[in-house]
Formats: sequence, C-alpha cells, structure tokens
Amino acid sequence: MIPVLGLTGQKIAVLGLGRSGLATARALRAGGAEAICWDDNAAARERAEEEGFTCLKLTRQGAFDDIATLIVSPGIPHLYPAPNPVVAAALSAGVPVDNDISLFFRSFATRDWDNFETMPKVVAVTGSNGKSTTSALIHHVLDHSGRRTQLAGNIGRGVLDIDPAEDGDVVVLELSSYQTELARSLTPDIAVFTNLSPDHLDRHGGLGGYFAAKRRLFAEGGPDRAVIGVDEAEGSFLANQLSMGPSDDRVLRISVDQKLSGPGWNVFAKKGFLSEYRKGRQAGSIDLRNIKGLPGAHNHQNACAAYAVCRSLGLAPRVIEQAFHSFGGLPHRSQIIAETGGVTFVNDSKATNVDAAQKALGAFKRIRWICGGLEKEGGLGDLANHAGEVVKAYVIGREAANFAMQLTGVDAEVCSTMDVAVAKAVQDAQDGEVVLLAPAAASFDQYDSFEKRGEDFIQLVQNHTKR
Repeated sequence: MIPVLGLTGQKIAVLGLGRSGLATARALRAGGAEAICWDDNAAARERAEEEGFTCLKLTRQGAFDDIATLIVSPGIPHLYPAPNPVVAAALSAGVPVDNDISLFFRSFATRDWDNFETMPKVVAVTGSNGKSTTSALIHHVLDHSGRRTQLAGNIGRGVLDIDPAEDGDVVVLELSSYQTELARSLTPDIAVFTNLSPDHLDRHGGLGGYFAAKRRLFAEGGPDRAVIGVDEAEGSFLANQLSMGPSDDRVLRISVDQKLSGPGWNVFAKKGFLSEYRKGRQAGSIDLRNIKGLPGAHNHQNACAAYAVCRSLGLAPRVIEQAFHSFGGLPHRSQIIAETGGVTFVNDSKATNVDAAQKALGAFKRIRWICGGLEKEGGLGDLANHAGEVVKAYVIGREAANFAMQLTGVDAEVCSTMDVAVAKAVQDAQDGEVVLLAPAAASFDQYDSFEKRGEDFIQLVQNHTKR
C-alpha cells in the first residue's frame, strides 16, 4: 500500500467504493487522514463499514462543511453528461475534486528514496486502444530482464494498492481518460500515447474533450520522455507540441502506417518488421511476424510503444526481443483460445469500439466474424469497408438485425445470442479459417462486462471443440 501523504488529520470524502475507492480509503487512513465514504450500492457500503470506515450520504445538508477534498472513482462523471449529485455538491461548496491517481503521484516518492542508488520510475500509458496490452508488455519485458516492476491503474492493482518503491523500481500504469481528466497531480517519468479514436464521447463532451483528457498526461505531467503514436492527427499534433525541434529525442514517435525518418528518435513497424532509428541511423530491429502473442498491425503498434519505453529505460534490443517472444498476450485481446481441425479461435471481446474491431479484422485472414452488442455513439462508420477478409459475420445482441443491416456487402447472419453464433461459426468454419469474436460494440445489452462476454465465448468454443 502507498500511504497518502500530506493529508494527516484531514477529513477526505471518497465517492465510489469499488476496487480503487476502497483502496483509496485504506491508503488515506494509513497516511493519517480520515476517510468519509459513500457509494449508492448498499453492499459496497457494508464492505467499507466492515473495515471500520464511516459511510455518510454526501448529498445531505452540510455534508461538505468539514471535508478538505472529494476523491472520485473513475466511473463517476464530474462534468459530462452531467455531474454526479455528490460531485455537484462538492463543486457548490468549493471543495476540491480529485482522484486516486493524483494521490498516488503526490505520495509515491518518499524520503527513503534518498538512499536509493537508482531512482524509481513511473511509466504511464494512455490512448484509445492498445493501452492494456502495451502496459502489460512493458511490465513483461522489464520483469524478463530482471528489473523489479509493478503493474497498476486501469489494469492489475489499484495505484494506491501497490507496494512502496524499492531501489530501481519501475511502476507501469495504464490510465484511462476517466483517470487522466481529473487528476490534479500527473508526474510520470515516461508517458505513452498509443492512438486516438472516438470513444466515451458522452463522458467528455465530444472528441475534442476526449483528446483533451488524454493530453493532460503530457501537458500537466511534463514527463521526461514522451512516446507518441503519430498515425492520427491528434498524436502528430501532440508530438509537435512537446518537441523543441526535429532532433529533440525526448519525444519518441511511433508508427505502423509510415516509415519515420529525420534526426530524432523513431520506432516504426512495416510489414511485420520493427525498426528503431536514432539520429538518422538504424539502432535496432525485431521481426514481429512469428511472435504469437502480438498478432496484427495493432499489436505491432503496441510493440513499438513498449520497445520505445524499454529502450528509454536502457534495455538492449536483443533483451526486448527475447521478452517479446515469451509474451502470452492478454485475455480478451486477440487471445488465441483454441486451434483445432485447422480452425483458429480468437477472443477479442475487448474490441468494444469500431476502431478496435477494424484492427482485429486486419490481423487475420479468412475470418468467421462474431460481432454485435450495444452500439456506441457514432455508429459503425465504415466498418464494413475493413471486412475484406470476412467470409461471414454472425451478429449477436438485442439489436442484431439493425447491426447486420449496417454491414453492407458482408454476408451476415442474425444469431442474436453467443451460443447460436458460436455453434453456426463452428459448423461453417473450414480448414485455414479463423473464428474471431470482435464485437465492435459494448457488452451491456447481454453481459455485465466485456470480460464476461469473452468468458462465455471461450466456454462455448471449448464445449464445441471437445466433442
């Protein structure tokens, strides 16, 4: 646990008592503050009370009279589409609103660091797609190389739930836009921007607000080094804003769409080969084509980002390459779950938006595509134009028929449920084909989460392939 520093003796309100909220309350108490907690869910309040925390409804009259700060869990809106009533009450009372990410950055460094030979580092990864895989890959490479490392944030443990730093530690944080948009303190040593595509637009008031939330990690944080994906206009703009000139190697540009040149520090992947160029000369390369845990161009982008971070931390290209080969990938992200009868089954349930699904479709050949779910704002766009390798689509979800109608030019069958879709795809699949779950939609019409959706797919595939 990371005890929260600088709030001793103060009353701090904590809104939301899920994984991060309860960890925040514990860390506040460990640092000498008093946590006043609230969650609309009675079971969550009961868990907190069992640990000795006081739970008080924070919308009652005078609730913020003696509160120094309100700490808000990431899923709770504070501005768009409308502030949560508790947040609105804090704003009205003039009480600062913050989150656990900010508390972490304010509390991670301690006087113990004065005795370390190598200062601990914090790597923070954000972006629309690939941030989980990129974070896990960085963590894996560091662990493989013998560096002590911890993985936290939007993946792994809560940021305040990790262990205090030891000499030479590297903490890798995956940070969502929900986490970066509110944190008052953001001071990573290395910050990563993978890419940007429309997502969570209602929460951020549009694409500009969404990009602004991501950009705060760099503008507010002032990292010593920034790794920026430049395949979208926003990334290219961000890299330009952070750089002092073409040779400024504090900014590492990465790409899977173009060969990057110039006197700066660049990492790109073309046709399955990763290349590192520095000061106009090649400094390293990796053949990514046979690395099973990193299939497709979208994972090659993740590899470029992880490679750039690990090179910034002093690791040799050969060490990074060796670690890449032992990386097994993450559950629900281009996860190969079975290979039988010449058919490969891939679970990419995390492809909850159109851009992620496009990337998954580009990673495989001859695809039996299971898709559909709760359609996100903005519709399916030109998703059908990226379905050239799709032999047939099997559409699930409550509005499967409407979803299927938007897949113009694609042979699509309305299945509605996962069990029907898997059964038909298994029956139809032929040698050399891939049965791919890449929904291009949220899961909440039929499942509690994308994880539950992926687990259902895995179980159904296992039931059919064992017959």
